[in-house]
Amino acid sequence: MGPFELAALAIIAGCLLSAYKAYKKGNRGPDPAVVAALESEIRSLKERVGALEAIVTDRSYHLKEEISRL
Repeated sequence: MGPFELAALAIIAGCLLSAYKAYKKGNRGPDPAVVAALESEIRSLKERVGALEAIVTDRSYHLKEEISRL
């Protein structure tokens, strides 16, 4: 193996190593702060949906709807 082949091999190995490091850096997973914020938002939305379901399934709501249709 000559000096030019060795230099080419070293350059290729360096490029592959830097590409691997960039791949590992970008593939860390989700940010815990973002996950916590999304979980909090989901909890609050579930509470709101529960409140809306309680309002809509209430008998007085149906009675008001029937009266407003008349």
